[in-house]
Amino acid sequence: MNAYDFDKTIYDGDSTAHFYLFSLRRHKRIVTLAPSLLAAFIRFYVFRRGTKTQFKEKMYRFVRFCDIEKDVADFWAKKKSGIKAFYLSQQKEDDVIISASPVFLLSPICAELGIKHLIASEVDPKTGKYSGENCHEKEKVRRFRECFGDAVIEEFYSDSYSDDPMARIAEKAFLVKGEVLSNWDHGKKQA
Repeated sequence: MNAYDFDKTIYDGDSTAHFYLFSLRRHKRIVTLAPSLLAAFIRFYVFRRGTKTQFKEKMYRFVRFCDIEKDVADFWAKKKSGIKAFYLSQQKEDDVIISASPVFLLSPICAELGIKHLIASEVDPKTGKYSGENCHEKEKVRRFRECFGDAVIEEFYSDSYSDDPMARIAEKAFLVKGEVLSNWDHGKKQA
């Protein structure tokens, strides 16, 4: 079993940011949320108050203006080409995608690619509210173990050393930059 982060790892970019911009162009009323999103951004990233989950809940409020099923389908119709060649060339039937992006955004593209195992943030597609924590860092390991117990991860791939907790439970790990893979350095801090 191999496990992969999604954004900037097997997808060229941040799918949540891309979907937000896609939705903003389609649903202009999303701009009315900009002041509260800016305030949440400053609170979390500048003053280091609150949790990433709380910040993201503020951000995901934009889904209230969307027709999620249609918008997500249209988004992936345009963005599917962002799936990286390295992944497509080595994809296996038992791959696991583990991501902080929301299930509602990733499940359609995973289904289209034939990826059967997706672990991602549980975000209500109508309200933007989380049920549980944002699926990142140590939470990824907890969620993986909850789903797969002591299953062995042969190889883990991510673009960020913030995923070191997942890399440490894999037999081998790789840092992904574009289409270039390099061996994971457990001594590095979050990139």
